[in-house]
Amino acid sequence: MPARTSEARWEGNLKEGKGTMKLGSGAYQGAYSFPSRFEDGSGTNPEELIAAAHAGCYSMAFSAGLGKAGFNPTSVDTKATVTLEAVEGGFGITKIDLVCEAVIPDIDEAKFQEQAEAAKNGCPVSKALAGPTISLKATLKK
Repeated sequence: MPARTSEARWEGNLKEGKGTMKLGSGAYQGAYSFPSRFEDGSGTNPEELIAAAHAGCYSMAFSAGLGKAGFNPTSVDTKATVTLEAVEGGFGITKIDLVCEAVIPDIDEAKFQEQAEAAKNGCPVSKALAGPTISLKATLKK
């Protein structure tokens, strides 16, 4: 499997500086700053990119697990919310909330929740982010 890369550049001090982040694939490049990370400024931030990675990984892992269990999902939509807070010694990602809505024919609620939880625990990004608490709310849509 290939290794994936991304790049970031920061210019200046923390509060007045500015930066850019670029995905190795070239699919995204954007600005980030102190206001975009710690306030409501425009631009992206590392936590938003982590959230995108986690939502994408979880959706794929859930779909894969469902397929192995004999189910064929119509759609899996996941939103990840990454919380950055002041902690002792600085800042830390303290939790990640996953909210998933999926359309999966012929599955009952118990099996759906079992597969949803297995995907949360098994997706590679969840494993990489095992430090913060990762919650999950999964909804089976008909």
